[in-house]
Amino acid sequence: MAQITLKNLAHSYLAAPTGDDDYALKELNHVWKDGEAYALLGPSGCGKSTLLNIISGLLVPSQGRILFGDDDVTEKSTADRNIAQVFQFPVVYDTMTVRDNLAFPLRNRGADADYVTRRVEEIAHMIDMEAELDRKARGLTADAKQKISLGRGMVREDVNAILFDEPLTVIDPHMKWELRTQLKELHNRFGHTMIYVTHDQTEALTFADKVVVMYDGRVVQMGTPEELFETPAHTFVGYFIGSPGMNLLDAKIDGATAYVDGTEIPLGASYGQPQGRVQIGIRPEFVTLSADEGVPVKVRRIEDVGRHRIIRADFFGTQINIIAHEGVSVSPEMTRVVFEPSKVNVYADDWRVEPAALGRAA
Repeated sequence: MAQITLKNLAHSYLAAPTGDDDYALKELNHVWKDGEAYALLGPSGCGKSTLLNIISGLLVPSQGRILFGDDDVTEKSTADRNIAQVFQFPVVYDTMTVRDNLAFPLRNRGADADYVTRRVEEIAHMIDMEAELDRKARGLTADAKQKISLGRGMVREDVNAILFDEPLTVIDPHMKWELRTQLKELHNRFGHTMIYVTHDQTEALTFADKVVVMYDGRVVQMGTPEELFETPAHTFVGYFIGSPGMNLLDAKIDGATAYVDGTEIPLGASYGQPQGRVQIGIRPEFVTLSADEGVPVKVRRIEDVGRHRIIRADFFGTQINIIAHEGVSVSPEMTRVVFEPSKVNVYADDWRVEPAALGRAA
């Protein structure tokens, strides 16, 4: 296992890049701690696969260095980095049994036969394929083959890191939940450094200790699921994390007060007078409908999604979302909203502004 350090790392697929727009991965500096589970999260084309390929050794970066512990591996091959990889689509040997597929990485490195047997049985139990151990991989379903790929990626205990590139794409929804849970249990048990690429926020938030959110070739925030939810560092994080995402409203800020179309909205802290494109952001969970408090809105529709209701409303020409939790009444006379001041974030040119002084505790 290893701490992974990214130093001044950037990559362009062009021979002579001239500016930021020419880089698929813009310059970043990060330290990923030994033994933690990370998720690289973002939409297609944001740079997450480029970053994973650099870490794995499939791609040499245009600039910068990558270290595993104190070892500079920037120019080293994938094989020399001592990592395991699980790809989006199954990579198995059809002519081998499930048992032999799982054992292959260990036997290839000369592991003791008794250890191989024990380890294969442990992994087979984890991926729920004990009954298929002596079946040939040929003829198994796509999700069964991907479970074998997952098992092969995790069978070695001595790797520096295990890299997963959207590994649950072909797995049925029920099995996805089970495998995510089992991967988390495996991480807790063995402490491998794990990096998991996905565009699915549920996968990222349930799997990872830290989520690395990428947008337009940049890492815009790395944090715990709670940090991403409570204090998104960038408006994209607020929009991308959560369902629905964060409400964003153009505003003017003066100290501890925001002004939206001249209407005052109290903030939980003082922010001075930030310049640029200034917005406030608040999660739908922290907006409350009221009959007699707050600022006016026009309710457009109410969607019942089981655990709660999503209220779609118009707020000075901008659609906002409000979540009414189970048991909370909603009536026609509720035509105003209250924003929880301590949960309002302030953004200037898409980046979160740090408050000068906290008001009441978050």
